[in-house]
Amino acid sequence: MRLAKRAACAAGLSALLASVAWAADVSVVGLYPGKAVLVINGGAPRTVAVGATTAEGVKLIAAGDNVAVIESDGRRQQLRLGEIVSMAEAVDANKPVIVTLLPDRRGHYVAAGAVNGAPMKLMVDTGATFVSIGRSDAMRAGIDVGKAEVGLSQTANGVTHVWKVKLDTVRVGDITLRNVDGVVHSGDLPIALLGMSFLNRMEMKRDSDSLTLRQRF
Repeated sequence: MRLAKRAACAAGLSALLASVAWAADVSVVGLYPGKAVLVINGGAPRTVAVGATTAEGVKLIAAGDNVAVIESDGRRQQLRLGEIVSMAEAVDANKPVIVTLLPDRRGHYVAAGAVNGAPMKLMVDTGATFVSIGRSDAMRAGIDVGKAEVGLSQTANGVTHVWKVKLDTVRVGDITLRNVDGVVHSGDLPIALLGMSFLNRMEMKRDSDSLTLRQRF
C-alpha cells in the first residue's frame, strides 16, 4: 500500500511539474561552427553542441556566424550574439494565456513583445492585414527578404513596397504565436503593427479602457 501511495504521489508530482513552464533566461556569449556558448539564468558560460539539451531544458537547434537558434518548452527563439531572452514565465500551462493592454495617451494599445526573438514594441492595428515591421526591425530579427514575395501597401505616406514573409515567432507579453504572416516595409516604421494575422488567433475583449487578448489557437 505504501509503495502504491508513493507511486501515486510521484505520478501526481510529475503531472504537476509537466504543467508548469519554468523560466529560463538565456544569452549567447560565443558562437562556433556547430556550437554556442550559453549563459542560462545568470550561471557560468557553458559550451553546448547543436542538438544537445541542457539540464534547464534549453536545446540548441542551430549555430551560425552571428545567430543561434534555441528551443525551450516548445518555444523556439533566434538570438544574436550578446542578446538575452526569457524563454518562459513559470506559468501554469493548463491556464489560458491572457494579456491585458491599456491605451497610451493617444488611445493606442501598445505592447512590449518580440518578433523572431528581437525585442520591439507592437501597436494593435485591426486595420492591418498582417504583422507589419520596418526594414531595420526586420534586419534585427534576422529576416531575409531576398526570396520573399514583393507587393504594394497603402500607408499614410502613400504606396510603398513590402515583402511578404513568414515570421517564426511573434510574442506579446506571455502570448507567443508561431508561423505568423507578416510584411516587411521598404523603409522604417515608427512602431511595428500587430495586424490581423496575429489578432485573428485571439479572443479580443474591451472592458472600459482596457483591451484583453486571449489566445484561441
